Amino acid sequence: MVARLEAAGALVPGLVREALLALPREVLMPQAYVRRSALDERPPRWDLLDWSEPGDREELLAVLYGGESVLIQHDGEPLLDRPRGARSDGAITSMSTVMSLTSSLLEELDLHPGQRVLDIGTGAAVTAAVACHICGPTAVVTLDRDRNIATAAQARLKALGYRPAVVSGCGQDGWAKGAPYDRIFVSFALPRVPEALVSQLAPGGRLLVHITTASPSWPALAVVSRHPEGRIVSQLRAVEFAHRAGHGRKQLFLSRQLRERTETRHADGAEVRPFRSFAVPPPEEARGFWLALDSLHPGLVRHRGVEDLAIGAPDCGSWMVAHPDRTGTWEVTASGPRDIWAEIHETALRWRAAGEPESYRLDLEPDGEQRMSAGHGPGALTWRLPAPDTETEEAAR
Repeated sequence: MVARLEAAGALVPGLVREALLALPREVLMPQAYVRRSALDERPPRWDLLDWSEPGDREELLAVLYGGESVLIQHDGEPLLDRPRGARSDGAITSMSTVMSLTSSLLEELDLHPGQRVLDIGTGAAVTAAVACHICGPTAVVTLDRDRNIATAAQARLKALGYRPAVVSGCGQDGWAKGAPYDRIFVSFALPRVPEALVSQLAPGGRLLVHITTASPSWPALAVVSRHPEGRIVSQLRAVEFAHRAGHGRKQLFLSRQLRERTETRHADGAEVRPFRSFAVPPPEEARGFWLALDSLHPGLVRHRGVEDLAIGAPDCGSWMVAHPDRTGTWEVTASGPRDIWAEIHETALRWRAAGEPESYRLDLEPDGEQRMSAGHGPGALTWRLPAPDTETEEAAR
């Protein structure tokens, strides 16, 4: 697993690599689920593999060290003393994140011995274990909203010789009792940077948290640093992958019907508008552009199961599919009340005028506003992150 992460560029020689080599994942995750049903099959079915069962070990090792997400909890169940075997219906409610994402974020966190670390979203406790290995066995506070997750993590970290403070609570509130922290790591995505976490950063500290809208298509990573004199400097960087949205957040997705419409370019009786355009959209690799589109024209989701540029708006049923032809023009098919192609090119003009940014300055204002910006003067590209949603925050608690 470590060799594959190194080959992919998600891991370099250093403290994180040594911690991952020293970490027996089967101690942190002695049980894990594997899905036995197809993606759209209902009800979904899983099997719980158990390390104590010799017949499960080969498959469980492949799951734990394969590098993909590891499913660890079904329907909020207790993790300790549960029987192995089949589960049906319900949902997976906790998982260990894809290791390429976890390792790259741990590298960016820049952990060192003696630092105080707040790990938010304990899950399988992989990041807590790495932080304990590097910073010290008691230098970490790890927090999860689910008491069953916290209870299991405490027992399994203790089995490895680590004794962090394991607590339950709302991740957006952090854990003021242990503050200040040199490093704060959040393993779920939020719509804005929690002010409580910024206040718990020590001088010289760093906070990492993924920021997403209701769409999962174009995420960003907020990097918040407190300078030694106390000044806060932050940026929002467009990224390819991010953690899943936090508990209680509304998420958009393309229904099977909407996916089929983009694949067949047919709208079941609704008007379909085919046309050609000389305008060229920015490539997928121009993540700073797509981040701006998602923020300035919210409600869009990209269909990544097709080669063409296909985007839908689930709330109103609009969709658009485009691909270049041999003459250099783009063949576009669209349907619904939104003109998604026009939204793309209006945003592209603004993005190019701002210098084609891949990251944006994140200003955390005293009044609570969080403003993104890139460029200067008339060509500046700016928007605001949403105000705190009291209802969503209460659900998260």
